[in-house]
Amino acid sequence: FSQVEGVDYDETFAPVARYTSIRVVISIAVEMGWKIHQMDVKTAFLNGLIEEEVYIEKPLGFEVHGRESHVCRLKKALYGLKEAPRAWYSRIDAYLQQLGFEKVSDP
Repeated sequence: FSQVEGVDYDETFAPVARYTSIRVVISIAVEMGWKIHQMDVKTAFLNGLIEEEVYIEKPLGFEVHGRESHVCRLKKALYGLKEAPRAWYSRIDAYLQQLGFEKVSDP
């Protein structure tokens, strides 16, 4: 599939921490004797909710009798979708704020 900027999508930016910021946090944790944990969200980009209307052709094998000419509307992001990183960031950001985390900018 193809997407055209300004037509099919607008915002794609998803912030990331700077390498130096990560090193500082690790250094502080070591100095303070804190335990460090990391995590990975498998298929993270597939869990982002998209706000734009995105339509796709039905995948092969997906057939609904009487609706052969219909298309599908995406509710969640797919790999390769330009706005997938932004959609995932928005979802995890909202969740972390509900847990009491505060958003700050990387210096």
